[in-house]
Amino acid sequence: MKRKRVTGIVYRIFTMGRKKFPIYFNVKDRLFRFIFENDRKALLELYNALNDTNYQNPDDLKIMTIKNVIYMSMKNDLAFAIAGILNLYEQQSSFNPNMPVRFFIYLGQEFQKVIAANGMERIYGTKLIKLPTPKCIVFYNGRQEEPENQILKLSDAFEHTEEYPDVELKVRMININYGHNPELMEKCHRLWEYAFFVDQINEGTRCGLAMRTAVNNAIDYCIQNNILKDILEESRMEVVGMLLNEFNEHRYKKFIREEAREEGIAEGIAKGIAQGTAKGIAQGIEQGIAQGIEQGQNRVNLLYQKLREDGRVEDIMKAIDNSDYLEQLLKEYEL
Repeated sequence: MKRKRVTGIVYRIFTMGRKKFPIYFNVKDRLFRFIFENDRKALLELYNALNDTNYQNPDDLKIMTIKNVIYMSMKNDLAFAIAGILNLYEQQSSFNPNMPVRFFIYLGQEFQKVIAANGMERIYGTKLIKLPTPKCIVFYNGRQEEPENQILKLSDAFEHTEEYPDVELKVRMININYGHNPELMEKCHRLWEYAFFVDQINEGTRCGLAMRTAVNNAIDYCIQNNILKDILEESRMEVVGMLLNEFNEHRYKKFIREEAREEGIAEGIAKGIAQGTAKGIAQGIEQGIAQGIEQGQNRVNLLYQKLREDGRVEDIMKAIDNSDYLEQLLKEYEL
């Protein structure tokens, strides 16, 4: 693993097989979180737009994002409380049906923090502990076509989906690709700027530009047109690092999925052969037993026919009740 320095950003090349993924060590944020966590006014505007509320004081927001994040590990982007509501926001560039499971884990960590702040011993008391009401939202801007809004449920992951579960968690997934959910974008201009900026990058890569070039071109264009201008001018290199990290994280996860898929196919083939062989043996045994019974019955029937022809009816009756005598008669008639 080599360490390099490019335009002030330190990173290492992480190699897996023939794939290489730069890891930027001083970049720990996603752009979505960077924008809204550092701009309380924009975050409050986003909350109001989503909930049809009209809060005016950004200081009412209490940021509760889980900070102990490690690159490429599971983490949540934004968590904040306002008016008794705990909001968990996550930006995703690919559809992930496991988001309710992840939010379930995040929520447990957040509630643990809330309880600890008020004394963990209270959880054993007789008085009900009040917790903030959770709202879980995924902001999706991947390239796969998805609905404007959809609800993902924790119960979708349960093995027995036909039963009504005792535990449920719902996640609202909102498509924030440029051109989607125009009413929401109109209410939250910062979100529209973010969607437009990301779309400019995607347009560049669709035209064949390298990711770094596409990012820098999009930054130049947006600065010239007063889109995220304050952030892009002040934190240009941080933004570049964030986006390249997100891009390489996406490539890394895709590579892992492809490897897992190939391994899964190979394992599936091996299991299929083994199961097919076992099934074939079982079927062969079953068929053999059936054929053996049929052949044995044919021998006995033929014996009884010969005994009747020879007037040995009493021997037939005796053979029915005595298997040893039956075997003796079969040998006698060479059957």
